[in-house]
Amino acid sequence: MRAVLVGLGAVGARSARQLLSSKSVSELVVLSRKPALVEGRVAALGATGVVRLEQLRPAAFAQALAGAGVVLLAAPGPGGELAAASVRASVPVVSVSDDPAEVRTLLELDGEARRRGVAVSAGAGMAPGLSCLLAAWAVTKMDEVTEVHVATLGTGGPACARRRHAALREVLDEWRDGAWARKVAGSGRELVWFPGYSGADCYRVNRPDSLLLTRAFPTLRAATARAAASRRDRFTSRLPMLRPPHPEGTVGAVRVEVRGRRAGEAEVVILGAAGRAALLAGTVAASAAVRAATGRLRPGAGGLASLVSSPGELLAELSERGVNILTFEGGGTPAAW
Repeated sequence: MRAVLVGLGAVGARSARQLLSSKSVSELVVLSRKPALVEGRVAALGATGVVRLEQLRPAAFAQALAGAGVVLLAAPGPGGELAAASVRASVPVVSVSDDPAEVRTLLELDGEARRRGVAVSAGAGMAPGLSCLLAAWAVTKMDEVTEVHVATLGTGGPACARRRHAALREVLDEWRDGAWARKVAGSGRELVWFPGYSGADCYRVNRPDSLLLTRAFPTLRAATARAAASRRDRFTSRLPMLRPPHPEGTVGAVRVEVRGRRAGEAEVVILGAAGRAALLAGTVAASAAVRAATGRLRPGAGGLASLVSSPGELLAELSERGVNILTFEGGGTPAAW
């Protein structure tokens, strides 16, 4: 099966390695807006004759689509046109973007994707993405789910860092009390304990978690997204970035708290994962891409919580690929994961 990867940044490179390690992928076509800048990354993949690098142009993308099994969008910037062209060609799409505007554009392809019988996975990175899977698995342990709260720490690469920088200053829509409420990013300070770390102050960010989670679980009364940030992060979010972001991203973590009821009693399940943020996102994206190519995602556009029929099975696969899934047990210390 031929996989088409658009973008080879920090997350894209990890996705490429995971795709090449899959028995389902026999050829990988990498499309980049600046191929000269990623030649070294392609060479580092060490798969001569299997990986092909081309400049991202309409003609090159159309040629790569012919006979492709899946398209993975891992480049910053609008990808709606590429996704729409893929769906028209009956090729499933996986996107790692956590930009709410980009996710809404992908969700508009739902009707066409269903007619074509292909999946369009929006937000298939660390959060949303892994966070959606963790929430979906926790939901299977409850009779009724009422709230999902997602918090993250770290960024996956320069594009992710720039997106987080913007997300800390934008106005956002948050799902509260069964309705959308307009909130200001950088507000709602909350101390969150992440797996493998001490507590960190987290604030509201403009991410599409609430949008994707409410589509997957219509009974939710609340769905929120927060990210760890310092006072400097919040203060400078309205200014240009003061220093270049780390080229390979930072160490990260994701925490998902799901509240509901089980056997008539209140139930809270807290799950998380920690590691290099780019690696977590790339592993989730590649695993989702392979599943989409082999028809193991539901047709239509949505987050992984909507498209994956067995989240536990996919989480087990991610665990085998090095993603360490943890559950919060409490036990007298805030860091008892």
